[in-house]
Amino acid sequence: MTSVLPAPAFPRRPASFDGFVHAQRAKLVDGSGRDLLLRGVGLGNWMLPEGYMWKFGPGAESPREIERLIERLVGPVRAAEFWGGFRDAFITEEDIALIAASGFDHVRLPINSRMIQDEAGEPIEAGYALIDRLIDWCREHRLWVLLDLHGAPGGQTGTNIDDSPNNLPELFLEPRYRELTLRLWRDVATRYVGETVVMGYDLLNEPLPNEWQHSHASALAELYRDLTAVIRTVDPDHLIVYEGAHWATNWSIFTEVWDENSLLQFHKYWSSPDTAALAPFLEARERLGLPIYMGEGGENTREWLYTAFRLYETHGIGWNLWPWKKIETTTSPASVVAPDGWSEVIAAITDPSTLDPGRAWAILRELLAALPIAQCRWQPGVVAAVTGIAPAVVPAWGFGYRGAGESYSVAGGRPLPGIREDDAVTLAWAHPGDNDPNPFQQGDDGRPYRPSELLVAVLAAGDWLEFELEAVSVETTIVRDAVGSPVDVRVEATPRGLRVTALGDVRIATIHPGAA
Repeated sequence: MTSVLPAPAFPRRPASFDGFVHAQRAKLVDGSGRDLLLRGVGLGNWMLPEGYMWKFGPGAESPREIERLIERLVGPVRAAEFWGGFRDAFITEEDIALIAASGFDHVRLPINSRMIQDEAGEPIEAGYALIDRLIDWCREHRLWVLLDLHGAPGGQTGTNIDDSPNNLPELFLEPRYRELTLRLWRDVATRYVGETVVMGYDLLNEPLPNEWQHSHASALAELYRDLTAVIRTVDPDHLIVYEGAHWATNWSIFTEVWDENSLLQFHKYWSSPDTAALAPFLEARERLGLPIYMGEGGENTREWLYTAFRLYETHGIGWNLWPWKKIETTTSPASVVAPDGWSEVIAAITDPSTLDPGRAWAILRELLAALPIAQCRWQPGVVAAVTGIAPAVVPAWGFGYRGAGESYSVAGGRPLPGIREDDAVTLAWAHPGDNDPNPFQQGDDGRPYRPSELLVAVLAAGDWLEFELEAVSVETTIVRDAVGSPVDVRVEATPRGLRVTALGDVRIATIHPGAA
């Protein structure tokens, strides 16, 4: 069930718009029938703001709450001006050009239903105009666009990420929201039928988490079937994308194929990057004959990003990094530099009296000026990590996933419980003691590993590990232990990257590939 697929030989980008991206025998192919192993980024925060991307906390986490905060600070007229400026500056053609130049082949666009549909169900042209503009930019720069309903009418999760009005998944509780969602996808499909820049329709982002995944599982499956039928009445060609319940990780509803031209999507954050974690998804691919996709993941250290994204590619799974840009981050390719006084805006969430309207407006205008990509802090190390092209640092626990004799050879490995224990390589805590069994929970700040979270690979003379990466130099690669000292190893080039062979008993923490 967890067999590794051979790496497909095809250009990862630019995208081809000669026909539709579609499913074919458990793989994705483009309109010419070429295999696709997707590499993309998510445009989070643009059409559905999320509080954590602004460094906001409780009281300003959902789009509704953020909108109320801005209006409370500067009034309705200036709030409307702010949001117009935000939509125009947060994602521009310059962002799309840089995404394409960085080696990605698609973008996933999270959409709030309130941006494209009014309460009566009628389309909102201003919202669709933003999507149309993005499609035109992506056509020019050869990127596909995956349309993602991140915030469905009424909310599909009951959390701040979907803009639910009452913190409940009312899409599944109120019939009128279900009807609005059916209408929305019919309108979307009608508008974009024939548009090959659009890769597909991601029907619902992370529906029914927590206890809802059990109580409303059948309702989710029924809604997916109905949405599929509605779309197919007007659009026979576009790929339909289904996400599992519980943050897209629970695939128990996928017991049959609802549409032959469909894709199953999972998300992955803050967990051990190993084949065991993918087993349910790989099993579904084999059982149903449908392609699978890691549609949202990231928010972690570059060591984790490198390792997790190599895991996906080894198993023939395309991916999408979340997100492209947010305020003061180390985990996204682009970081918006917060203006002076941003902490005052954050403080005003709980105490509005701390910030007068004039001062608030001045800070918000400075934020708008900081949003264009040219003003952002560019972080190419994040791109290098997820693509495996000249990464600055690779963890010892990030060796390949092709098994003994292919990705490693050890005389007597003892796996660490819960962390890559399906690979017979000795991983150990650099500093044994009070160690977290899951040391990969770096949240959205990608903070450095604490001493208690550091792992090393323990090798004896002659043991070797292979690391899959591109555009690096063997001659200038340095291998270090947990305190940063070089270790006694031999580094050799392989067709897939680098092989590190121990010349004695060593404890390897990190590999620092030299630039080619």
